[in-house]
Amino acid sequence: MGLRSLLYGPYERQLARTLREQGETPCHIGVILDGNRRWAKASGESAAHGHQRGADKIAEVLGWSEETGVSVVTLWMLSTDNLSRDPAELDALLEIICSAVEALADDGRWRLQHVGATEMLPASAVTRLGAAVARTAEATGIHVNVAVGYGGRHEIADAVRSVLREGVSAGKSLEELADTVSVEHITEHLYTKGQPDPDLVIRTSGEQRLSGFLMWQSAHSEFYFCDAYWPDFRHVDFLRALRAYSQRERRHGR
Repeated sequence: MGLRSLLYGPYERQLARTLREQGETPCHIGVILDGNRRWAKASGESAAHGHQRGADKIAEVLGWSEETGVSVVTLWMLSTDNLSRDPAELDALLEIICSAVEALADDGRWRLQHVGATEMLPASAVTRLGAAVARTAEATGIHVNVAVGYGGRHEIADAVRSVLREGVSAGKSLEELADTVSVEHITEHLYTKGQPDPDLVIRTSGEQRLSGFLMWQSAHSEFYFCDAYWPDFRHVDFLRALRAYSQRERRHGR
């Protein structure tokens, strides 16, 4: 065991104790799992190996979330922009993602929900994700949104289309809908309808932008940007994110 490991043990315990005393735990955490390919390049490994190492990290982070009292976690695993990658890499990535989601379902602790544009994904991936989600319907643990084929702009556009279709089905004209559609109407048609908005959004790999992640829902979220690539994200990094959240004054625009 190296000196760094020896030092981090007491530090982690102190962070965890401080968080328990403060009691400022976010209800919903959004996580942008970024840096798998760069981790692989820096490690001299293939992109697929980096994605697999990233997938292997997910259950660990959900366990940490469970320990701290988090109720909802949204994991951005594949964006709509990622769907334009080289077909060979995309096929390998989708296989890793589907297998990872199936493993989460097999664990049995967490209730899964797929959020994303299913019409943009291969039918085989949609089927596998749907079957995994269905197996967790009775789970009582953390609610886990697996964002696969997700884009914030697509989500908002889908929500608006859904509002319009619902209104037309109810006999309203487009003019009536234009006069009555509200923020609440759109919120009720998002992929995450019925869930609390994320209190905290974490992005790994050092990038300091949201890239369209939960654009509507994150209006009042706190953001934490971590330099570590996702496969290297540690428990101490997670605790630091929660500590940063607990130290901020949340005014929700007031």
